[in-house]
Amino acid sequence: MQTARSRHRRVPDDYAPPYPSFVARHKPAVANVIMAYFGVQYRAETPAAASTADFMVLVSRADGPSHWDLAHYVDQAGFANDVFVAYWDDVVRFDSWFEPARAAWTGPGAEGGGRFIEVLRPAVERYETLFSSLGRPEGIAVIAEGMSGEVLEHAYWGGMRDRIPLSQTSEMRSLGKPTLVQDGPRLRVIAQDNLCMIRSGQDWSDTDAAERRMYLDDVEPVLREGMDFLRDQGLSIGCYANRYMRLRGADGALTEKSYGQSWWQSLSALERWAESHPTHVRIFGAAMKYLSSLGPAARLRLYHEVTVAAADEQFFEYRGCHAKTGMLAAAG
Repeated sequence: MQTARSRHRRVPDDYAPPYPSFVARHKPAVANVIMAYFGVQYRAETPAAASTADFMVLVSRADGPSHWDLAHYVDQAGFANDVFVAYWDDVVRFDSWFEPARAAWTGPGAEGGGRFIEVLRPAVERYETLFSSLGRPEGIAVIAEGMSGEVLEHAYWGGMRDRIPLSQTSEMRSLGKPTLVQDGPRLRVIAQDNLCMIRSGQDWSDTDAAERRMYLDDVEPVLREGMDFLRDQGLSIGCYANRYMRLRGADGALTEKSYGQSWWQSLSALERWAESHPTHVRIFGAAMKYLSSLGPAARLRLYHEVTVAAADEQFFEYRGCHAKTGMLAAAG
C-alpha cells in the first residue's frame, strides 16, 4: 500500500515509538472490505430475542459474513439498542447477500422496534487499524490474513491519518452535507464524500483483580464521560453520532469488552477532538497514567479501526427509529 508521497508523514523516518503497536494486513487480492451495522432499537432493557433470531437467520444464508459480533447500549433517548456488526472482504459475496438481508431487516415484514442498517465498503487504502497487542483481533481485523510487525506510525498526533494509505496522496477533505431521503417507512441518509467512522475498543477480560479495579475506577468513568459528550453534544464539533457499547458473548451475556463507534463529518474533525478537546485530553491523561503505572505488566487490550469512506461506499437506512439515531441526527 505504499506509493510515491505527495503529502508527508508528521514524524521523520528515524522516529522511534515508545511502545509497540500492530496493524491488520489483508491478502493482496482484497480491494475492499465491508463493515455492516444492523441495529434494533427497543424500549425494554432485556435483549430483543426475536431480532437476534432474525439476524442469525441472515448470517446463516449463503454468502453471509466471515465474522460478526453483537453489542448493546442505551442511547440518549432512553432506548435500548442491540447492534450486530458483520464483516466481509469480498464485495461480490456481500452484494449477493445484502439485498435479501436488507428486505428482511428494514422491509415491509420487519418487526420488533426500530431497525437500521449502516454500511461502509471502503477500498483498503481508505481505512486503518491499530492494536496494542497480538493474539486477539477484533472487528475487521478478524478476517484479515494476519497482523503486521511493529509499526512506526503510532503514538503521536497524526499517526491515525498516517496509517491510512490514501493519506500519502490525498487530504481526504470532507465535502457536502448529509441529506434525508424518504422511501415509505424507510428513511435513507445520503452522506457526504469522505465521511469518517471510528470503532475504538477496550478489552479488560485478561486483567487481574487489581488492574481491573484500576481500569474500572480510574479510566472507564473518564472514557464514559467523553463518550457521553460525543453522544449528547457531538454535533457541535463535527461528531454526528456516538455509541458506547458493551459486547455480548455467544450466550447473550455482557462481556468485559466495550467499544465506542461514531460517525464524523471528517477525519479532521475527529483529529481536532482527539488532539485538543478537554474530554479527550482527560481520556488520554487517564489512560497514560494507567499504562505508565503498570508498564509491560498491563493486560488491558486496546484497538481501533478508522475509515474515511467515499460517497459511493456508504449506505444508511432507518425504519421506525427515533430522530437522533445514527446518521439521522446528521440529516435532521
